[in-house]
Amino acid sequence: MKKLYIMIAACLVITISQAQDITDAVRYSSEELAGTARFRAMSGAFGALGGDLSAMGINPAGSAVFLNSFATVTLNYNQRKNDTKYFNGITSNKNSEVNFDQAGAVLVFNSTNPENNWVKFTLGVNYIQTNNFDDRFTAQGTSPNSIDEYFLGYADGVPLDLLQRLENESIPDLYTFLGENEGFGAQQAFLGYEGFVIEADSNTPENTSYYSLLATGDFNQTYSLASTGLNGKFSFNFASEFKDFLYLGINLNAHFLNYDKFTQLLETNINPGSDTNEVLFSNNLSTTGDGFSFQLGTIAKVTDNIRLGVSYESPTWLTISEQTTQSLESFSNEFNERDIVNPNVVNIYPNYQLKTPGKLTGSAAVLFGTTGLISFDYSYKDFSNTELRPAGDPEFMFQNTQISDNLKAASTYRIGGEYRIQDWSLRGGYRFEESPYVNEASLGDLNGFSLGFGYNFGNIKVDLAYDNSSRTDNPQLYQVGLTNTANVDRDLSSVILSLSFGL
Repeated sequence: MKKLYIMIAACLVITISQAQDITDAVRYSSEELAGTARFRAMSGAFGALGGDLSAMGINPAGSAVFLNSFATVTLNYNQRKNDTKYFNGITSNKNSEVNFDQAGAVLVFNSTNPENNWVKFTLGVNYIQTNNFDDRFTAQGTSPNSIDEYFLGYADGVPLDLLQRLENESIPDLYTFLGENEGFGAQQAFLGYEGFVIEADSNTPENTSYYSLLATGDFNQTYSLASTGLNGKFSFNFASEFKDFLYLGINLNAHFLNYDKFTQLLETNINPGSDTNEVLFSNNLSTTGDGFSFQLGTIAKVTDNIRLGVSYESPTWLTISEQTTQSLESFSNEFNERDIVNPNVVNIYPNYQLKTPGKLTGSAAVLFGTTGLISFDYSYKDFSNTELRPAGDPEFMFQNTQISDNLKAASTYRIGGEYRIQDWSLRGGYRFEESPYVNEASLGDLNGFSLGFGYNFGNIKVDLAYDNSSRTDNPQLYQVGLTNTANVDRDLSSVILSLSFGL
């Protein structure tokens, strides 16, 4: 049978089942609060204010509020803490880093014609790190479910003939063949079969049913996840001011992302009747992508003290490429034998497209002369509109159905204030972000607060902010078979420093 597959492989283009799922859709569609220290200190409530490089990312009309050409660069220090509960185990992980978070400038061109209703226009460019993927957690505990369910789930229906190596055929050879002709699922079945986690019900080539070599009972599991990467955006802005009461703007955004994730599960058991007592399963994922979006916005001066803003951010159209590597080790107490299945093969998947949902934002601000202000933003984003493409691919059709059924529209509320004492500015803010999941047990709501201050030296401004946010996450270990969830309480603290200067 396998020889027949090899003969027709050159004549057929076979769709390769990939590993994209709903968690990828949420990850690449979400944004963290990021930007200048002033922006962060007020929890990002800047849609009706403008006059800040990061405010331009909420409402592109905000650049026209600048009176003079201006530039800002920002660094931040992040500390993440994850407290994880998994059955009877509790673990804690911390990691910290320093990031280059933002850099941008806006050029202001004032009209020299006093009769011109368009009193000025601005050109701006800004870089912002919209999401930081650096993360670590460890789930450790005793589970009634085993990793064997993962391999059995993929092996069901796969002919045994495809999983048995031919004479002189190496593990990398067969693993590569299965990936090119049968897809991701057949590779998982092969790892489990070759690694003595599962066995065929019968030794006939046509066999398609399998059983576990691990006896039922308790399984001590340690699941570790470590990820790095970021999602970044370059915005090219044009804005204008009309008759000193209306600001209009547009952003053209270039997006890029990179994401690397390593997961490892160590499972041991001493269950009577187990032929295999230890399994070590490792996976690496490397993702890169780029895309495009645009934004439109306006700010109106209703009175000298009240401003209203509205903005629209289009979907982001991303093109994404992925690579994976895997390995499996197993050990038998009875036979004192260790088996290592390390194909040392990089799976390179065809590029795919992801359309993230668009966003609407409404804003209001009250200014108290030159002494202070209060600002409020409301944003609406329907995550169920996220779509993997090509939408006609059978696997993507299934995943898009999962997305539309399990994700929902989410609202974000931000409020911030600023009080000025001569050259000093004191700031604070609060934000609340709803979960994008219908079942909020998958990912809870986010609560965050922020504080900060700034000092104006004249042509140079220095701003410092502290931002904290927390939410509860319940990620599944695997999407198939071993679908246990870990309960992760996430806490992110940031210290942000910005330097701004006139041009």
